[in-house]
Formats: sequence, structure tokens, C-alpha cells
Amino acid sequence: MGQRLTQGDIDKIKAEINEREMVVRPKALADLKEARAQGDLSENFEYYAAKRFNNQNNSRIRYLQNLLKTAVVVSTDSKADEVGIDDTVTVYFEDDDEEDTYRLVTSIRSNSMQNLVSIESPIGRAIRGRKVGDRVQVRLDGGGSYYLVIRKIDKSSDSEENDQISSY
Repeated sequence: MGQRLTQGDIDKIKAEINEREMVVRPKALADLKEARAQGDLSENFEYYAAKRFNNQNNSRIRYLQNLLKTAVVVSTDSKADEVGIDDTVTVYFEDDDEEDTYRLVTSIRSNSMQNLVSIESPIGRAIRGRKVGDRVQVRLDGGGSYYLVIRKIDKSSDSEENDQISSY
């Protein structure tokens, strides 16, 4: 099974592929040609840097194309009172007596530093489809677990355009 992506993820990936093929690749090839023309390649740092950048760009294009080939499209639709993809959720951690806010996203956009939690993560799996007031057991991959309570669900996904597709 491939990566689970939303239609928005697929659109972003296609846009990045297009940008890399139409803008970045021609510039990288021009830089490579210019560096190659400088002469002795054995001690030409610019040539090796340009070659490396070109290879990284081509590798990223292949990675994104393969991601699209194997992608499984998931819907962002959810009931008005349930946690779904792209929803912002405030949860209360019983053990820590703390509250935190997360946004549920696909794994390709997850970023723990920005509280973007993957639907594949333990928290994401536990809260998806749940409602305000539900007490949820989050089962960890290592065998432990903890409880949290869903306090608030915000259905607005205004910040989706700011989410970045993760690099590999």
C-alpha cells in the first residue's frame, strides 16, 4: 500500500514536480554546463557542487513521481462533530494535567515542531473520528499507553496552504 495522501497533497506534489522540471532543472543544467566549461574538472569545486545539486533535484523529482504512482487518496471529509484530516484539535493529557493543540494531517506533511500530527501516528490514529468529550486511549508502538480527552475541534483548515511536503 502506498502513502495516504489528500487531494491537496497530490496537487502540491504535482506543483513541486512542475517547478523542479521547468525552473530548477534548466538552471541546474546551465550551472553544470558553465562549471564544466571552466576547464580542469579534477579540482573544480563548482562543477562538483553543480553536479550534486542537479542529481539531488532529479532524485527529488523521481521520489515525488513514485509517491504519486503509489498514493492512496484519502478524503478530508468528516462529520461536523468528529475529528478529521486537517482539523485542529485541543486535547487534555490526563497524566500530565496539560492541554495541547494539534492539527491532524497526512504523514507527508507531519511536523511535530509545528504540532502537525500524522494520521499514522499513535495520537492521530487514536483521535481520528472521535468527538469532543471523548476519553481516548493512545496506544504506543512499544506497548505502553496513556489517556487524553478531546476538548475542542476546529474545522477550519486555513493554514493548509502553509503546510510543506516533507523532504525525504
